[in-house]
Amino acid sequence: MLSNEQAKINQEKYGYNELVEGKKKSLIQIFLEQYKDFLVIILIVAAIASGFLGDIESAIVIFVVITINAILGTVQTLKAEQSLNSLKQLSAPEAKVVRDGVLLQIPAREVTVGDHVVLEAGDSVPADGNIIECASLKVDESALTGESLAVEKSLDEVEPGAALGDQTNRVFSSSFVTYGRAAYKVTEIGMETEVGKIAKLIHSAEEKRTPLQVNLDDFGKKLSIIILIFCGILLGVSVFKGEGIIDAFLFAVALAVAAIPEALSSIVTIVLSFGTQKMAKENAIIRKLQAVEGLGSVSIVCSDKTGTLTQNKMTVEDYYVDEKRIRVDQINIAKDSEKFLMHCSMLCNDSTNVNGQEIGDPTETALINLGSNFGIEAMDLRAKYSRKAEIPFDSDRKLMATAHYLRHGYAMVVKGAVDVILKRVTKIRIDGVEREITKEDIVNIENQNMEFSRDGLRVLGFAYKDLPEERDITFEDEYDLIFLGLISMMDPPRVESKQAVTECIEAGIKPIMITGDHKITAAAIAKRIGILKDDSEAVEGAVIENMSDEELQDYVPKVSVYARVSPEHKIRIVKAWQDRGNIVAMTGDGVNDAPALKQADIGVAMGITGTEVSKDAASMVLTDDNFATIIKAVKNGRNVYQNIKNAIQFLLSGNFGGILSVLYASIAGLPVPFAPVHLLFINLLTDSLPAIALGLEPHSDDVMKEKPRKKNESILTRSFLLNIGLEGFVIGLMTMLAFTIGYKSGGTLLAQTMAFGTLCTGRLFHGFNCKANKPTIFTKRFFNNIYLVGAFLLGLALIVSVLVIPGLHTVFKVQSLNLTQLFIVIGLSFLNLPIIQLLKRIRHGRS
Repeated sequence: MLSNEQAKINQEKYGYNELVEGKKKSLIQIFLEQYKDFLVIILIVAAIASGFLGDIESAIVIFVVITINAILGTVQTLKAEQSLNSLKQLSAPEAKVVRDGVLLQIPAREVTVGDHVVLEAGDSVPADGNIIECASLKVDESALTGESLAVEKSLDEVEPGAALGDQTNRVFSSSFVTYGRAAYKVTEIGMETEVGKIAKLIHSAEEKRTPLQVNLDDFGKKLSIIILIFCGILLGVSVFKGEGIIDAFLFAVALAVAAIPEALSSIVTIVLSFGTQKMAKENAIIRKLQAVEGLGSVSIVCSDKTGTLTQNKMTVEDYYVDEKRIRVDQINIAKDSEKFLMHCSMLCNDSTNVNGQEIGDPTETALINLGSNFGIEAMDLRAKYSRKAEIPFDSDRKLMATAHYLRHGYAMVVKGAVDVILKRVTKIRIDGVEREITKEDIVNIENQNMEFSRDGLRVLGFAYKDLPEERDITFEDEYDLIFLGLISMMDPPRVESKQAVTECIEAGIKPIMITGDHKITAAAIAKRIGILKDDSEAVEGAVIENMSDEELQDYVPKVSVYARVSPEHKIRIVKAWQDRGNIVAMTGDGVNDAPALKQADIGVAMGITGTEVSKDAASMVLTDDNFATIIKAVKNGRNVYQNIKNAIQFLLSGNFGGILSVLYASIAGLPVPFAPVHLLFINLLTDSLPAIALGLEPHSDDVMKEKPRKKNESILTRSFLLNIGLEGFVIGLMTMLAFTIGYKSGGTLLAQTMAFGTLCTGRLFHGFNCKANKPTIFTKRFFNNIYLVGAFLLGLALIVSVLVIPGLHTVFKVQSLNLTQLFIVIGLSFLNLPIIQLLKRIRHGRS
């Protein structure tokens, strides 16, 4: 042990026992980064140009829109970077150390290498180290390993390179002592501990951008370049025709602003926000807006076992009594042997369950809960057969014994590891009759125990022994026992897990189990719910330890279950799937999961059992810790993406119709069909509301019948561009018909008024075309979106007001329309609907 002087020297050498925080970006840096988008830069240039040329209104509107987007992006980023703070809070605030032979309580940050730390039940472990004294120590390491049960510690040496969960002679920072006492020598502190290594992994893990983010960036660049080229050509043509360069430039800028859907980012944000509200009602809290859409692209779901796919509650599965295996639903307490085994399992037991509050070891709790299911309450039974003596469980004996006055007299009940019980029994009780135990009996019991183990079940053996009189019991009494039976337990799958896995597979998503539990246990659960088909698809983490990244990429498609994994294994598995071109969702609840949650495209943390570290690193938190909720979230994500795509189709096809109208007028030598104010009115008023409404389209189950989108698939697919082109052509054609009619009957101002009215109203009708890729005009779905109906009516009221209220004519550069002209505008606008619906029917019929 250290002296105080040596402790100071070591603190200077190794530093404090704390986690080091990396350099963070300032608030200003984060805010300015939001303006790096190419589309935003183009809009800033357009706004500045508009301002210099006197169009102050356009400049203000553009700056307001992009600033709102920047603020939203900054808020999301600030919320995302809190993982290390939570890690630091995990560290034990104080520790008990022995220095100069005296037991001291010191701040945990002052613990140093070489210190002797004393642990008791309820203590948090302040640093990593080797155990030097051990008295029945059990440590909950689930935050680090993911293993569901507390680990029994001992002084026995373990093989070098053993998995973290198998290092039973060591303790680790951030774990928690649940039972017993121990002393250990500190070997690693701060960033060198296992939790420190995880902190380093969190720093190195990359923040993944969702497919929509990548697509919108790519889409914005391509669209901006096309629009700039077109506006440049239009500017040249206008100047060549003799128009003033300033007027021509102002119109080109106005057209660029109208063609670029600058409200798109805001619309996407609003749609994603509504998506998060819907998911919250279904137990999925979204921490990062983009995760809503990203879920729709997921092709791999890596899930923890305990609590996510299972109930996180040990439950009795089988009895083995009277030489028979009996399923829990077939237990009959009218039979003496089965009732006696149940009584013994509840008496030799320290757990309690009062008013639903369970206290005690999960395996013991499972035994008393089974009794409750049969109307036998532990408190009542223990009052009737009170405990007169006991020998507590310890990890060396692997036994627990209690003494009671039972029905036939004073007796001792013993439970423990099956192999230990079998070495101490001399008799067996079958159908209420005791006889000498034979070698054949022992072989049968061992075979049954092996069968339980192969099924991933945890098994306890039970025996008893009659005592001549009431007295204390000793270790010597734990021999010459009478074998009663075996009870098997497991943390069973959630009822809905199997159906969720089936939906997952049908939707083209591969589910993978990654757990810290043993391979046999993990494989048993995975088989029950459909993740595992063949035993060869289940491996331990050590198998991939020495594989290169390239070898692991080739290996991961062959595996469905990974057991006994380390944090490094998890992050490598996730990355291997990503390198194969997949979008990966990763679930987790422990500190050990945080790096992989951050590396994954969609990190999913558990809200009930999850640590703050895992929640901070994740994109989504499940309030019910349920795998089935992830599949619901995927369905929501797919629907949200489809709705966003419909909104984009609406915006671009309408914009394309306007551009075609301008191009036609320019080629035909006609006057410009729109004033700049017309384009701004369309873009900022009658476009935004229908686009948002399309983003809120009611969700459909049909999306889960499709395969996940490819990682690199652009929004601008050939089919999508063709739809935009055809629909934009129809809108442009109707607009130019109105322009031509107005030009021939009343000159330029009337022509511009009718073109403006037709384009604006036509786009409102077009919103109903963009509800789906297939025709909807004669289906219930046509009017099922109240937001779209409301946006249509409001937009129609706005455009009609502009066209018929004289006071607005000067502002919007229009003239009054008579009733005939107004009917022509509305009629041509309406024609967009049946024509495009017919085109959809033709295309849908061919496909």
